[in-house]
Amino acid sequence: MPLEFAVSDFLKAFFAIFVAMDAIGNLPILYVLTKKLSAKERNKNVDKAIFIAAILLLAFLLFGTGILGYFGISFNSFRVAGGLVLLIIGLRIVLGLRLIEERAKKYELAAVPLATPLIVGPAVITVTILLVSEFGFVIPLIAAIANLIISWMILHQTELLFKILGRQGSEVIARIMGLILTALAVEFIRQGWVGL
Repeated sequence: MPLEFAVSDFLKAFFAIFVAMDAIGNLPILYVLTKKLSAKERNKNVDKAIFIAAILLLAFLLFGTGILGYFGISFNSFRVAGGLVLLIIGLRIVLGLRLIEERAKKYELAAVPLATPLIVGPAVITVTILLVSEFGFVIPLIAAIANLIISWMILHQTELLFKILGRQGSEVIARIMGLILTALAVEFIRQGWVGL
């Protein structure tokens, strides 16, 4: 594979996962959930959450396409179905219909809601499987690792970033990411529909 195509494919995969993961948009939720914790406790929860998220992401990278094959689901059918899921999630973000913050208070932090659904949720899982079907295993793996590192860095600086951006700034970024995710969803649906 020529280098320019590899770089282009990586950037496409990286930004697709970055938009779906939406670490900056999740700052208000993490801030609310951890504001009573010490910095050490918050960082401990973030470290554990990233570790759990990495295992989940690796599992879907390795076995996602195999699961589709086992159930006899074509990639084009999954593109349409996955695109519809992403479309709903993207629209919810754009319209501000994010209910995770209230529900999240009922759970322990690291596994739920940090690892899933905030870091690796339905959008990330769907995007990851679609990227593996398009680019193979290596490029989405590298893109996923890069995004997990960036999420780790962002979440470790939750208090500082939230003070800089504020709730409104975080929400604006989240809405922009939601709009991009919605456009990405439409593209997946279009590709799947044409393939069918």
